Amino acid sequence: MGLPAVWGLLFGAALLCGGEAACGYQSCPVTKPNMLNVHLIPHTHDDVGWLKTVDQYYFGVRNDIQHAGVQYILDSVISELLADPSKRFIYVEVVFFARWWGLQTEAMRQAVQQLVAEGRLEFVNGGWCMNDEAAVHYSSVIDQMSLGLQFLKETFGECGRPRAAWHIDPFGHSREQASLFAQMGYDGFFLGRIDYQDKAQREAVREMEQLWRASGSLEPPVADLFTGVLPNGYNPPMSLCWDQSCSDDPIVDDESDENNVRSLVTYFLGAAAAQAKHYRTNHIVMTMGSDFQYENANLWYKNMDKLIKHVNAQQQQGSHIHVFYSTPSCYLWELNQANLSWSVKYDDFFPYADGPHQFWTGYFTSRPAFKRYERLSNNFLQVCNQLEVLAGTQATIGPYGNSSSFELRKAMGVAQHHDAVSGTAKQHVTNDYAKQLSSGWDACQVVVSNALASIGGSKENFIFCTYLNISVCPLTEAAHAFAAIVYNPLPRHVKQIIRLPVNGSHYSVTAPDGQAVLNEVIPVSSFTRDVRRNRGDAMYELVFQASAPPLGYSSYTISKVPTGNPTHSKLLKRLHNQALPGKQGLSWEIQNEHLRVLFDSKTGLLKEIQNLDKSISLPVSQTFFWYNASAGNVDSEQASGAYIFRPNSSESFPISKGVHLYQVKNKVVQEVYQNFSSWCSQVVRLYAGQPYIELEWTVGPIPIRDGLGKEIISRFDTNLQTDGRFYTDSYGREILERRRDYRATWNLSQTEPVAGNYYPVNSRIYIKDQKVQLTVLTDRSQGGSSTADGSFELMVHRRLLYDDNRGVAEPLLEPGVYHDGLVVRGRHLILLDTAESSAEKHRLLAQQEFMAPQLVLAPGGGPSYQPGQRRLKQFSALNQALPANIHLLTLAQWEPDSILIRLEHQFEQGESVNGSLPVTINLMNLFSSFNIITIQEMNLAANQKREDMKRLIWQSDAGTASHRSGPKLDPTQVTLKPMEIRTFLAQIQQKFYVQN
Repeated sequence: MGLPAVWGLLFGAALLCGGEAACGYQSCPVTKPNMLNVHLIPHTHDDVGWLKTVDQYYFGVRNDIQHAGVQYILDSVISELLADPSKRFIYVEVVFFARWWGLQTEAMRQAVQQLVAEGRLEFVNGGWCMNDEAAVHYSSVIDQMSLGLQFLKETFGECGRPRAAWHIDPFGHSREQASLFAQMGYDGFFLGRIDYQDKAQREAVREMEQLWRASGSLEPPVADLFTGVLPNGYNPPMSLCWDQSCSDDPIVDDESDENNVRSLVTYFLGAAAAQAKHYRTNHIVMTMGSDFQYENANLWYKNMDKLIKHVNAQQQQGSHIHVFYSTPSCYLWELNQANLSWSVKYDDFFPYADGPHQFWTGYFTSRPAFKRYERLSNNFLQVCNQLEVLAGTQATIGPYGNSSSFELRKAMGVAQHHDAVSGTAKQHVTNDYAKQLSSGWDACQVVVSNALASIGGSKENFIFCTYLNISVCPLTEAAHAFAAIVYNPLPRHVKQIIRLPVNGSHYSVTAPDGQAVLNEVIPVSSFTRDVRRNRGDAMYELVFQASAPPLGYSSYTISKVPTGNPTHSKLLKRLHNQALPGKQGLSWEIQNEHLRVLFDSKTGLLKEIQNLDKSISLPVSQTFFWYNASAGNVDSEQASGAYIFRPNSSESFPISKGVHLYQVKNKVVQEVYQNFSSWCSQVVRLYAGQPYIELEWTVGPIPIRDGLGKEIISRFDTNLQTDGRFYTDSYGREILERRRDYRATWNLSQTEPVAGNYYPVNSRIYIKDQKVQLTVLTDRSQGGSSTADGSFELMVHRRLLYDDNRGVAEPLLEPGVYHDGLVVRGRHLILLDTAESSAEKHRLLAQQEFMAPQLVLAPGGGPSYQPGQRRLKQFSALNQALPANIHLLTLAQWEPDSILIRLEHQFEQGESVNGSLPVTINLMNLFSSFNIITIQEMNLAANQKREDMKRLIWQSDAGTASHRSGPKLDPTQVTLKPMEIRTFLAQIQQKFYVQN
């Protein structure tokens, strides 16, 4: 069942706005060129979960937590708009609006259609939610924006397409977000939160609005976006809040002793004039609303009507201030018509602080288990999307039930919210986010099962073992024989290590071509047994290397071999109850064809990495430290919490100065197990043929009986001369240089030398000198920094005892499965290479880490899908692999008769000699399982034809770049340049349902 089919079921048929509509810039109010025009923007900010769950917010339950009911906001606002044609309103969060829309009568829908067609109800942003900008990945952001924008397109046509992006609440802003918005066709971007020092500087020099050049690779103005900083965050000016949640006086203009018109008008005129001093045109904006306001919209509109009336009446007395209802797009239009030249911004807006000791950098790591679950969920969603296309209707209607990818798409859309993946919601709300993802997984497991059965030709009992990271899988633990299907969502051939919990000591593994696969059986570590507790009882892990073709799968047959003790046992070295790693003269190292890793003989810590291919040797010390989380001190009462990172001092403390070790070596893998404490351990691992080192860390429950909150970091110390510089990715795409104690756009007064230098790390962080680069890839978003030259760190976990007074009203004290504190397990991948050749490796490895193969297990021996159907042990949906620098970002069912395809060039301009070259693809013969009948190129969000994109042109200090239409689409010659994403809607004809 495709996406629009589900829209139809949920929301019914929609009437598109007619050709006579005056929406968009045509609908904007008349302004006065010789006056200061004050644009009042009635709005509500409706968090998609925060203190209450999404459902609780929509229906207005649990008002003991927070009084908020979105359904009543929409009811009340629409009623006011229908009663008075002068009024306007903007709305943002499509997940709420879509639910409300589905419950309306046809008469109400037609009335709302008219409001949208007149531009009086305007959608801004238009995503499923207002996403976070620190802990997200670009793939998930594109998906959630596309989901919301598709609903608006299907429901309101062109009049529903937002012109302005509106991120008024995220806690810092990513350059990549601006780039994505620009490629989606937005004309401008409005922000609510920027660093307090940055804002003061901007106000002083009147740079609250400028052009953001959001890519160093895409040719201007492709990623250029006009960006404005709102004057009061997203709140109204002081004394002018007229919601039922506010305590400001209403405007009294009756013959009464309470009449306050003169004082309020005088105050408003002064406030408008003061605000205008920070902006460059004769237009300013005032956000009239806030969190979950307008449940009784009459309060707001009645007072704003009076404000407009009495302020504008002062024009008869010589006032030059004109006030009226407006929208962000109408304000944006007036700025564009001012014909000014705007300054240009090239960096991002991280980190964000709202006071000297108040850096919002803790949420880069908060709730690390949920951050990992969100990342895994996107991985599974892409697999589900792909198989839904490749198997056609048999993926959604099949032997395992009827389902679609839509549930997981919606859940992932919600998870991108700036209080979801950010880790800044209450615990019960975070539990609900996880529950929604879990329901989406259930639905997609049906899709994947149906698809694999129809393609593979066998109705197996497909098993999805979701606890493999702690060596739990009932099938593999008990079965004597089973099948492992490795599905590869990448458009290139990949190799993947498979680790399965087993209770046998010898196994045979057979590849799809019938060849035996080298495998080893090793004991389940004590670390894993401690973490899993009573879940699973596997004694061993079966380890082997699998491979899978592009956009396809390989099926491996695994059988237990009845024989003696595991062959690895002779190679197992253990040391128990010993703080130091070994006896005198015993060498502790692991090595494969590409790398050698050495450990200090006194401490047991990592001490050196050698790249054998490049003859590079780098001293690297890695261990875990903790910061003492501040509970407030004489400098500030600010505590460390879900949002704020504030260590009590710049000093960090090692969890252990020496570690217990044991070691495993065999033909498939070499591992050193490091036990730092009862709650912190790590495996340093090298697989055969693998050009990177894997660190599998396990942290928690973090002890707090000493009354101290703790923030745990993994730190890497080297002798590289880095001059205060380090590098992090932005949303998993372009790389940004960071400099310690430095901001590109103002002179920083640094008050928190640790927290004030933390940045979001979505997929990688690295340091380098002229010759050598050390890169660490993450498996989820984390905070990271370089607090000293030659060193960098990643925060992996945090457990805190105090709330940081930013509204969530809970300490970050996650209970975990057993309610004694959260245990988190994750991976860091280490690459050591020359500085000039590192990019290609970390780009491809990061993409494979993000889009990892999906493992599906089955007992084997199931009946044929159809009588006489041949069983396929290997399958690829591509006629040929894509070049390494081209990624298939999206393959998904979209409209009932079309699919969505996105191709991405995943290298930056000049980043790699070969990787950064343009590539040309023939789309028409790319796929083996279907034929493309018709194809149309779209903007990034797929809600507008690319040829129809006509964004506003802005003059800048860097020169004016006019928007040029791309060449007419030739699907046999699709060229992608560095960092370019091209989006297509295609009608297809399936070639592959079943193979007889």
